[in-house]
Amino acid sequence: MKRVSTWISFATFLFLLNITSCVEYEVKRTLIQFLAQVSGNDARQNSTLVWKQDSDPCKGPWQGVHCDSQNIFIKKLLLDKLNFSGTLDLAMLCNFEPLAASLTYLSLDGNKISGGIASEVGNCKQLTRLHLSGNQLAGDLPSSLAMLNNLKRLDISNNHFSGSLPNLSRISGLNMFLAQNNYLGGTIPAFEFSNFDQFNVSFNNFRGHIPNVHGYFSADSFLGNPELCGDPLPKNCSDQPMPFSEAQTSEKSTGPSKDQILMYSGYAALVAIIVLFVVFKLCRRKKGENKIEALNNGVGASGGVVQKPINVSSEYKTEVSRSEFSVPSESGMVSQSLVVLSSQVAIELRLEDLLGAPAELIGRGKNGSLYKVMLHNGIMVVVKRIKDWTISSHDFIQRMRILSQAKHPHVLAPLAFYCSKQEKLLVYEYQQNGSLFKLLHGTTKALDWSSRLGIAATIAEALAFLHQELGHHGIVHGNLKSSNILLNKNMEACISEYGIMDMDDERGSPFGSSSDAGALDMLKGDVYGFGVILLEVLTGKLVKGNGIDLTDWVQSVLREEWTGEVFDKSLISEYASEERMVNLLQVAIRCVNRSPQARPTMNQVALMINTIKEDEEKSLIYEV
Repeated sequence: MKRVSTWISFATFLFLLNITSCVEYEVKRTLIQFLAQVSGNDARQNSTLVWKQDSDPCKGPWQGVHCDSQNIFIKKLLLDKLNFSGTLDLAMLCNFEPLAASLTYLSLDGNKISGGIASEVGNCKQLTRLHLSGNQLAGDLPSSLAMLNNLKRLDISNNHFSGSLPNLSRISGLNMFLAQNNYLGGTIPAFEFSNFDQFNVSFNNFRGHIPNVHGYFSADSFLGNPELCGDPLPKNCSDQPMPFSEAQTSEKSTGPSKDQILMYSGYAALVAIIVLFVVFKLCRRKKGENKIEALNNGVGASGGVVQKPINVSSEYKTEVSRSEFSVPSESGMVSQSLVVLSSQVAIELRLEDLLGAPAELIGRGKNGSLYKVMLHNGIMVVVKRIKDWTISSHDFIQRMRILSQAKHPHVLAPLAFYCSKQEKLLVYEYQQNGSLFKLLHGTTKALDWSSRLGIAATIAEALAFLHQELGHHGIVHGNLKSSNILLNKNMEACISEYGIMDMDDERGSPFGSSSDAGALDMLKGDVYGFGVILLEVLTGKLVKGNGIDLTDWVQSVLREEWTGEVFDKSLISEYASEERMVNLLQVAIRCVNRSPQARPTMNQVALMINTIKEDEEKSLIYEV
């Protein structure tokens, strides 16, 4: 009898072992299938991952797979920035009980995954972190997200999600929710904001009142939602009627009541009066407005006059005109509001303030006009008015959303923007110290060698940052020149007007290429433009002067081995280090190579210039 009992126990053990083996096999098979789905068709995209059926996910080389301390249960899948371009199939993971019961952390940030979030995500009950930022996910968010009671951190930012938010406020432990840069709409749930350490729903289509944030979050968390109102935004909800979706009522009505009819009639009469008043004001303004002759010179955002790529020397003009700054839309009235991007200077900006403020037309170039505008509160801003840009309003707004995320202390980002079908406006902070072009080519040259080298290093680092952050979106400067390098109040260099060139103009640049590798070539076009700036810094000469191209002239001098003749005589007179000037000249020559493929990246350029700058700083210490 004892032997029979032992035999039965052993058989049970073998049976359980067989079940365990089957489960492990299914876990591996499910993970491999999930990987295949998110990877897409290109096998090279997951070539760095080694997920094989004959190895253990917890003990083998399964990159991105993390297990518990006993190496039994899979707890985390961390697959960030692996260039995945497939589809997201959360149903595959969350419908499989062994994974759904153990998975606590899923992260796929920074890929190119498409698809949506399946409703089956609610089966992954143990999830505490779900990170899907920076992909191409779209569609509505499933209501089952609100069933993830253990969820602490949810990041769906920088995607294409639409529809309304599920009632995530029911998840009591949620302490991070990032959903910026999507197309989400409806109203914002009444979250308990004291529980959050991060919260951002900016640049969506939310409307109505913002729930009381109790001071825990600033306007930055809610910007870019034109129909959103209430604290902490400057837009007062009393200025607009309450949306029907927010009306609190306990009774259903079969038709409008007498009070409602009177109320709507009052609204209609008020709207009619406002329309008539605005039309009258616009007609009166138009009648008395002086026509502004178009100027042929291009300008930077500081108001500094700049050179055209064809002939700079013929464009150094100072003529300006005074005018009322007006922005008529297609119907003759303002159709959209000003979208504020910064909570610092621009938080009080309104479109009507710009329309009514006195403005100085500084100049007009091929991609728009530039105005210096004095606001009623004494703040000076610069408004770039772009007309006839082939980019659609949707793509323009999307580009502004992306640009607003690439923050750098030496990049002059727009404070706000306005977009209609025919016209687009960008508002910048005014930079009173002018441009690098004016400092190099104005009547008084005020830059010594150390200052020039410092500016070169600063701009190289800032441009390298922008290329890294925005290059994969196909957004480049496209018009980099010394007039677009501005000096802030601390005389620090900043890049202006980044990303506002028409993509067709960028591809047609003589410095880039219109081939299939257009995005990379356009980045190298910026490298060329930076190289030309370096030549200006070193020579003190105009890019185009007396019919002579600066790059051609420098290269002809170098061929004759007269390197010393290249440098600005003011640098020679101050005994600047010829060795370091030659080193910087070599960097410039590499940047202006006629072959885009032969030019270095901006990361490489920044590294080379910083090395030169460090040598310069060491020499100054030794001299002291």
